[in-house]
Parts: sequence; structure tokens; C-alpha cells
Amino acid sequence: MADSEATPTSDRPETAIEIAEAVRRREVSAREMVDRALERIEESEERLNAFVHVGPDLARRDADTIDARIARGEEVGSFAGVPFGVKDMDLCAGMPTTYGSLIHKGRPASNHDSVHIGRLREAGAIPVGMTSSSEFGTVHFVHTKAWGTTRNPWNLERTSGGSSGGSGATVAAGVVPFATAGDGGGSTRIPAAFSGLVGMKPSYGRIPREDASTSQTAVWGALTRTVADAARHLDVVAGPDDRDRTSLPPSGVNYERAIEELDTSGLRAIWSPDLGYARVDDEVLEITEAAAAGLIAEAKLSAIDRQVELTEPVKAWLGSGAIDIWLHLEREDWPARKDELVGHVRRNFESTEELTAPAYAGFMRRRQRLEFEVAELFRDIDLLITPTTAVTAFKAETPRDVTVNGEKIDPAMTVPFTMLANLCWNPSISIPAGVTREGLPVGLQVTVPRHRDELALRLARIVEQASPWQRTAPGWW
Repeated sequence: MADSEATPTSDRPETAIEIAEAVRRREVSAREMVDRALERIEESEERLNAFVHVGPDLARRDADTIDARIARGEEVGSFAGVPFGVKDMDLCAGMPTTYGSLIHKGRPASNHDSVHIGRLREAGAIPVGMTSSSEFGTVHFVHTKAWGTTRNPWNLERTSGGSSGGSGATVAAGVVPFATAGDGGGSTRIPAAFSGLVGMKPSYGRIPREDASTSQTAVWGALTRTVADAARHLDVVAGPDDRDRTSLPPSGVNYERAIEELDTSGLRAIWSPDLGYARVDDEVLEITEAAAAGLIAEAKLSAIDRQVELTEPVKAWLGSGAIDIWLHLEREDWPARKDELVGHVRRNFESTEELTAPAYAGFMRRRQRLEFEVAELFRDIDLLITPTTAVTAFKAETPRDVTVNGEKIDPAMTVPFTMLANLCWNPSISIPAGVTREGLPVGLQVTVPRHRDELALRLARIVEQASPWQRTAPGWW
């Protein structure tokens, strides 16, 4: 761990690593850190609407346990006393999971943790509440019948992204130092780009997930303000579990050390502004192209001058995930409760209700073609650099009126770059690249070969060292 990351930069530790080290040294208590997070939730919720459930009693109980263990001289883990938010798609014992839907709202609290949350708790991290998600994690903004609209602390008229929008909003506002996220098509990286955060999507299987999935595109992750916090998160939660048959064996990598030590000189990099199919806002392109050039120079990469032309992944992603949404419903829920669903989710169910095997096979052929193309691409390069999104954060309620350089586009094409890594299982990270003249964050995406998670994190760390970003949205605390 770098000394600069382990030592609080002020008398009020803010990052996860700063808090954990201060708690372990008994400079602050876990109870103080939890109480501060709960106070900030209370003060910010009317503006952000980032939490769907807050569990103060549970959080304070866990904090007191951590403080008592430290007082006894016990080992408490690398996230000791760190308060965090849990995306409302994951399972956290003692808190309800609603998947952003009226259909699940009001159901009992979970009686167990997922592998992901369980490992964070074992490391001493303390969940303080459940953060908002789009309904069933389907879209890249959070506006649901169950919980309303989540807003971006950089501009409250804009979305913080999705589907992990509540996590993005609360971390960007400085309410908690990190919050969990899930990424099935960009749902960690999109909020990172829209909210000025680090969003790491690891290799598929790096973090076990025991829930069923047909598309095998979704991975757990976290939204953080620093690369070191993202690396520590992965160190804590990565590793196999028999409840997930796709989980990967141990990597043998210490990610927190790798972000400081991994040699990147001479690695082959391609910058692509469009992957052959995307249209990008001019200012987003200007900012990300400059950030890509900076990364190539600082990391001593070898720039490959070559056009990238790939099968457009959006249709393949939409088709391959068509069955996933049905896993969130019981037989009695459909069609009896379809009017409780937000419009785009209801239409997804309606359009896939009678999906045929030949049609589904067509989606899978498109995915296989993309997988082949990406495998061929990474034979010749070590990393692919693109914008994370084609636009900055749009209006909070809906993207249907979004334009690129004055031309209206399909809402799905506001995020044309992220789905590739989900379909092909590559690690991919969104890094803050700058801020527009309007004051909205822009993300740079770096995608690397499968199983090279440490490389994505190391490259993000190089950007962070060369061009430090503002860690929270202006005007909070």
C-alpha cells in the first residue's frame, strides 16, 4: 500500500483506506464513522434520493462490535469500520432487497449475505443502507415507480447513471467512501463516468455471485473515489466460491500492491473514439482523447495506429440478456402485476414473453461473432482505450431526448462502449478524465485482456497520479 493512501490527508478521513487505517489506529472509532455517514444520509437524501433503505441500528451494532474487537487487540480486517452502501440488487442480512421494483417492495429483509457482502463484512466494512437501482438493473438511469428518481450531486437536474445510480450519487456526494455496484452492461462504469468516480468491472467470475444468470454478463463491483480503494475492494472480495460454478481460481495478485508496482512500459494500446459504430459528443471526445494521450505517455505505452471495427454489441447484449429479467418474477407476478412495472421494463417482458429459440440463437450468434472479434483484437494489443459513455449525464428522469452534436439518438447508444466487456468477460474500468464546460464529469474507459484485472487498475492509478481528480462533487460537506 502507498503511504499516501494509508495516511489521512486531514483530521477527517474520507476514503475507505483512510477510514480503515484511522479506525485500526484508534484515532477515530467505527461508531464515529458510521454516525457521520448516517448524518450525511439524512442531510442529503431529500436532494439525492440515493438510498431506498437505511439501517442505523444494524450499522451501529456492527460498529460497536468492531470497536470492541479493536479494544481487545483483535484483527478486524482491511476495511475496519468503513461504512458503505449496498446496491439494491444484492443481498445484505437484515436489510430488504427490492430490485428497484414495486413487485418486491415490502418483502422481508434478507436473512443472509451474498458472498460479496459477506466478504466485505468479514473485512470489517459496515453496511449502512441499500442504494437505489433501476428496476431489475435494466437501464442506465434510476427512475422507478417504487422509489422515484435518483439525482447527480454534480447537477441535481441530471442522472447519476444506472443501474447503480444510488451508489454513484452517494459516493460522489461524499456520504459514504464506497458503495457496491453491479455491472451487467455498464452499470458500474456508467455511474462512474457520470459522477466523477472510479468504476471497476472485473473479469467475469472474479467476484463470485451465487444468483442464477442465463446471459453470464453481470459482475459485482464497487464505486470508489480512488483507485487504491477499488484495488482493496477487489483484494477483499475476489476468489472462488463453490456456489458460483463460474467463479475463477485465486489470481495470485495483490491488487493494492500491483497498482503501484506493475510495469506497463511498452504495452500496446489502441485509442478508438467509436469502435466503428458509435457517435460521441464533441466535448466528451475532446476530453477523452486528451486523457488517452496522457495515459499513453505517462504509462510509456506503445500506441498502435489502427482503426477498430467491431460488431455493434448493443443488440447482442439486449438479446442475450432477454431471459435474465424473468428470473426476478414469480409465476404469479406476470401478467397480474405488470402495471406495477415501469414502462420500459414492462415492454421488455412483453417483447420477450414469446421469444423463440431460433430468435434467441440469432442473438447468441451475434455475441459469438463479437467474442471472436475481441479475442482477435487482443492478440495484437494489450489495452483498448475509449470514452466510457457517448454523452455526459442527461436529464434525471429519462434519456429519450438525448442528442449527440445536435442529433437525437437511440437512448441505448448513449452508452455504446460498455457492453463489449460484459459480453466478452474482459476487465474494464472507468476513470475520471475531466469535466465539461458545463461542469459535468467525463469518464475514460480502459479495457484489457481477460483475467488481467491488475492491469486495468494499474493504468487507472497512473492516470490518477498524473492528473488527480476532484474526489467529490462540488459543494458537499
